[in-house]
Amino acid sequence: MHIFVGFPAGSSPDTIARLVAEPLAKALGQPVVVENRPGAGGVIAVQQMLARGSAGDSFGININGPLTTAQRLIPDLGYDPVTDIAPVGLIATSPLVLAVAAEFPADDLAAFIDAARAEPEAISYGSVGEGSGAHLTAELFADAAGVELFHIPFQSYAEVTTSILGGEIDSGFMAPSAALPQVEAGTMKMLGVTSAEPFAQVPDVPVMAGQAGLPEDFRAELWNAFIAPAGTDPAILDRLNTELNQILKDDEVRERLLAMGWQAQAGTPGDLAQRIGEDTALWGGVIDATQAAD
Repeated sequence: MHIFVGFPAGSSPDTIARLVAEPLAKALGQPVVVENRPGAGGVIAVQQMLARGSAGDSFGININGPLTTAQRLIPDLGYDPVTDIAPVGLIATSPLVLAVAAEFPADDLAAFIDAARAEPEAISYGSVGEGSGAHLTAELFADAAGVELFHIPFQSYAEVTTSILGGEIDSGFMAPSAALPQVEAGTMKMLGVTSAEPFAQVPDVPVMAGQAGLPEDFRAELWNAFIAPAGTDPAILDRLNTELNQILKDDEVRERLLAMGWQAQAGTPGDLAQRIGEDTALWGGVIDATQAAD
């Protein structure tokens, strides 16, 4: 059994895949090989998985992008996430946090929004690239808050963090785990988290939903999921979903996920299909608005 991962060894999706693969191999009584096929934000791994067909030995663990936004961002994607991919189940979700330097004059979300409204595009934010989850989340936030922020793309959260600390940019929407070391050191602060509920890794950071005029249903999450090619035997998909959910109940697995900034998220294939549909619509709207503004 092969699990294709769209990012290099040591990356968050790779670590999650290997965390799942070991107990899965024991449960199934067969080898589970994690194959890294990085490129195009995870898309190459999906294409590789689909190229092997639906014989029941080709699967993927990947982030949300290739299943929700890639069709809008990559014209020659070569697959349809709805018709060509069979959901197995969600694995874990992660929100983003709005992080600023410790000396930034706003100490809460309302003050940040007020400052942004006072001077459109005067406040800058960094993301990990055009079309990334961080970029789209910031644009979703800006639209919901009625503000205009200035976007500066980077290659990594490390670069975003360095630029915030160096005063080159004002803020960043980033993974809690990326900002947490600087927050603990007293050099950065988090003004809000994009999950619907408080996030266990940063329980004291207030959720953005319902704050400072934002909608009560405001939510933006990244996620990792287990997928298969469409046409894979439903009995195989059911078995994998059952074993996956059992793995995600394990306290050690849950703790290791949380330490990396991810919340274990068990569920059915239908739950994943629903999340793909909802997020495709959500982020598609953000992409359309961003492209229209450009």
